[in-house]
Amino acid sequence: MAHIDTRIAADFLARCFAPGDTIALLLRRENPLFVLQRILPLERALAPRYLGWLAHENATGANVYVAANPLRVGSRHRTKESVACVRHLYIDIDTDGDARLAALRASDAVPTPTAILSTSSCKYQVLWRVDGFDFACQEQTLNLLAIAFGGDPACTDCNRVLRIPGFLNCKYDPAQPVTLEYPCDSVSNPSDFRLEMPVLEAGLSAPVNGGRKHRGKHTNSERDWARALRELENGKDAAKLTQELASRRSDKPDPLYYARRTVDMASAKLWLLEGVPFGDVVTMLESRHCFGFPAVVGRARAQEIARTAERMIRRTNLPPKESQDAIA
Repeated sequence: MAHIDTRIAADFLARCFAPGDTIALLLRRENPLFVLQRILPLERALAPRYLGWLAHENATGANVYVAANPLRVGSRHRTKESVACVRHLYIDIDTDGDARLAALRASDAVPTPTAILSTSSCKYQVLWRVDGFDFACQEQTLNLLAIAFGGDPACTDCNRVLRIPGFLNCKYDPAQPVTLEYPCDSVSNPSDFRLEMPVLEAGLSAPVNGGRKHRGKHTNSERDWARALRELENGKDAAKLTQELASRRSDKPDPLYYARRTVDMASAKLWLLEGVPFGDVVTMLESRHCFGFPAVVGRARAQEIARTAERMIRRTNLPPKESQDAIA
């Protein structure tokens, strides 16, 4: 059996939470199904005897989790209402893990993660230690992270639990160790997550039944997005369109970043709808900024944008041109 290291677990918990925090631990066995939740002070969870008990339960088949955010003192349940504050943002990457993690690392839309957990082969949980988020802002950002980087859309609740490194993932036979790395130790704030792309906003706010939004309610970003699509369809030069958009949106913290990403995303969407192969879309985006980014970063950035455009097309149920031709 793989080795359980409670020192790694204790260090992770001490980094994630502050002295005096109330945390929620969850133990879950799959066969037979058994779930046990303990809500307790951080200091008690870090005690050697308590860590030893968790290790014993883990060694006998119980997966060990911790809630990503601390709870209010006196809480008896791990509900959204019991969460004391937003301490972390996170994304759960279960498919195409290595490629999506590489795109996230290279992206200029998010800060460097605080911790990256490898929960099994090619599966990751990525965490950012944050400050200044209220619950509404956290939920919106979690959804945008899932859309932009292909994370699990179900893992966007403020009371979400995460695996604890140092313990074993008992879903597999043999059990797999949960490992981690700490890419940085900084604390991020809302302005560090530049995911306000109109394409993402539109994807999140689009009614499920396909109904139209009420006229007059479009944001400036949504109008920028519609204009970028229209201008590119009419043959407007992408570089010129980017400069015009940047000069018009001086209200943004980084107007050029905002404009460049808006135009690139619109280009990727249009190319994909025209039936351009995914790899060619990536190459064209990469070539557009070949002098603006290091090669590795430019490639990963282009792949991330192309994947996001693909997901947006799927969300709006717009098939590529070749698929439309086949239907016709």
